[in-house]
Amino acid sequence: MFVAHKIRLDPNNNQRTHLARAAGTARFAYNWALAEWKRQYEACQVDPALNQPNEAALRRQLNSIKRTQFPWMLDVTKCAPQMAIMQLGRAFSNFFAGRADYPRFRRIGRDDRFTISNNEFHVKNRCIRIPKLGWVRMREELRFTGHIVSASVSRTAGHWYASITVNCPEPLLPYAENQGVVGIDLGITNLATLSTGEKFNSPHALRCLLGSVRRLSRALSRKVKGSSNRAKAKLRLAKLYERLAHIRQNSLHQLTSNLTRRFHMIGIEDLNVKGMLKNRRLALAISDMGFYEFRRQLEYKAAQRGSWAVVADHWYPSSKTCSVCGYVAETLALAQRRWVCSNCGTPHDRDVNAAVNLKNVAVSSTVLACGEEGAGLAQER
Repeated sequence: MFVAHKIRLDPNNNQRTHLARAAGTARFAYNWALAEWKRQYEACQVDPALNQPNEAALRRQLNSIKRTQFPWMLDVTKCAPQMAIMQLGRAFSNFFAGRADYPRFRRIGRDDRFTISNNEFHVKNRCIRIPKLGWVRMREELRFTGHIVSASVSRTAGHWYASITVNCPEPLLPYAENQGVVGIDLGITNLATLSTGEKFNSPHALRCLLGSVRRLSRALSRKVKGSSNRAKAKLRLAKLYERLAHIRQNSLHQLTSNLTRRFHMIGIEDLNVKGMLKNRRLALAISDMGFYEFRRQLEYKAAQRGSWAVVADHWYPSSKTCSVCGYVAETLALAQRRWVCSNCGTPHDRDVNAAVNLKNVAVSSTVLACGEEGAGLAQER
């Protein structure tokens, strides 16, 4: 199982300069390869006898010219430009497979990062050794043990981070407690409602600090473009957004760790977050919840404990379906938080009812996949 540990670095001024130079080299190599890919592709359209562009050929081409045309690339690790072109190759693979849009050029301040392969760096205690730089202090030790695959160094809001990928044995954590199966309904009033009736709130980080965000955004808009004051205002706003992200992620980590520790099977819903954000009245509240991050953490933490996270179909009417008799209501307004089934007369809390239906979906999917005996064993574990 591949896991990554993102650790904040504590470099000195000279090390910060070197890290910025390495990130700039990776960005330049990526943009050079993207421009060259476009040029070669257009030439192939004119003359079909020419070879189609690919990342391996572009890496060889850059290696042949960098000593004469780009000698400053030799001041940083060779992995920075080479891994950047490999990432461009994966970006084009995703584009041709329909999984992503056409790759775009990287920009300074937004794409300050570079990647190092596993044989080019070392991690010892609270330090990481980067080629042509030396040992850089880390704020904490690497928590995972196993074969180290790669490391990506990036800058966010003026802080440098190292994301170290490790191939760990399975499972990483003890098995979940025997508290049965649970369904989780995500919402705005309560971030998560369980089929057991428990409800968990969100810290609403963006809503609480929205005044500061607006104030710093207005201050940034007043600064002259290209000035030092604008760069300082931009950094202050970036640090505030970083704080918002940390508050949200901390609460999500605590909640998902609690759920995966207790339940060995979890049923969740496949939300169309992009479509939900088109509602201008709810877009701010929805973006403040972090639905995708909640699902991502829940799935990988469940896998680390040897558990299952079952995702219900996107069009499954979990809120409108009666969890007692299975009757599906024709209409159910978003403001209607409680409703009574017209078939069996059972009163329902909208969120709890949806969570119970998601729990039933998780159990039924296990019956289909493993048979009744497998589902019974999963219930008893």
